[in-house]
Amino acid sequence: MPKKKKDWKRYLAAGIFAVVALALGGYFAHKLAPQGGDAGSAASLTQTARPPAQNSPAQPPNGGFANAPREQPSSPSPPTTHSLSNTRYGWGIKRNSNHQQPEVPGNIRALLSRYDAYWVGSPAEKVLYLTFDEGYENGFTPKILDVLKANGVKAAFFVTGHYVKTQPELVKRMVAEGHIVGNHTMNHPSLPDLSNEEIKKELREVEDLFYGLTGQKMRYLRPPKGEYSERTLAVTRDLGYYNIFWSLAMVDWVPMPGGPQEAYQTVMDNLHNGAVILLHAVSRDNAEALDRIIRDAKAQGYTFKTLDDLVSDHRGTGAA
Repeated sequence: MPKKKKDWKRYLAAGIFAVVALALGGYFAHKLAPQGGDAGSAASLTQTARPPAQNSPAQPPNGGFANAPREQPSSPSPPTTHSLSNTRYGWGIKRNSNHQQPEVPGNIRALLSRYDAYWVGSPAEKVLYLTFDEGYENGFTPKILDVLKANGVKAAFFVTGHYVKTQPELVKRMVAEGHIVGNHTMNHPSLPDLSNEEIKKELREVEDLFYGLTGQKMRYLRPPKGEYSERTLAVTRDLGYYNIFWSLAMVDWVPMPGGPQEAYQTVMDNLHNGAVILLHAVSRDNAEALDRIIRDAKAQGYTFKTLDDLVSDHRGTGAA
């Protein structure tokens, strides 16, 4: 009997020791296993050891399993014109006295080039591009058209909605005689002041009037006042327009102190290869000087081409 009692105590002690050993083994196994992933995969061990990337969630998606398929992020929306800069620029050039193309800052050249805007042609060609702005009729456009026809020169006329409404016969004559008619907006606003939809409305109204009158479409735009922004360049390009600035102009919408001679001399003193010439058709001085300007420019070896030529012949060199 005493011997059986001693055996029973030894068995009891062994059983208690086994239970304690199992409990401690489970505890340490739990503490040493990697967390947040599949404990049996190398991928989860790597994920646990690597700190989360900056601006990334602390745990991988899909329940924290690093070797599980991940959801692909949605593609970012394409940039819109609403996100572009609307900083207003006024067109300006720095003239020189040696018949070279005027200077324009490099950042402005790059901006205009990005949106296919033109202000000058090739510096290697003795070519001139004659353009007129038409906000209203002052009685001189018929004479200008007569001079152009007599000299075999084609020009571009940028018209407002008011001009198309009030001078339909002159607009039809421009088209019939082979000139380009461009858009100068319905109401002559500064484009950076307008929303995208307002810009579209300003252009579409002139387009509709012109198409109803001639059956032709417009593809060239002269921004009113020469004011623009990156946003307006992008919006108008998206609408199919080439913005056309200039490399030679003067204060000619009012009578000049020197009259037609001043108009003539200003143009001739500043002629250069690829010049895009801006004249206002409301000017009597311009109308009276135009024949001399054309004849003497030709005598100096210049030829006159159109904006269609500017875009097709000098793409990449004509764009600012």
